[in-house]
Amino acid sequence: MDDGHATRPITWLGSSRTDLKGFPQQDDMNTYRAVYAAQFDEAIYVLHAFQKKSTRGIATPTRDVDLIRRRLADAERLHRQRTH
Repeated sequence: MDDGHATRPITWLGSSRTDLKGFPQQDDMNTYRAVYAAQFDEAIYVLHAFQKKSTRGIATPTRDVDLIRRRLADAERLHRQRTH
């Protein structure tokens, strides 16, 4: 039965897959994040996976935000190449 949601392939950018696999199997009371781009119809791009270590509330460290922005630009370029 087709529910209208096609399965999209996942593309892992940079070290995101390795980083995600490095997350602990059970709850260790730390916070982890995975950031992905799902705005493309043909694929999902995993941009970054990291342990949140901020001591300033929910803020994501600048170095992680910069990496996410660079990998999003990479995902956009890769997507254009794949669709043209």
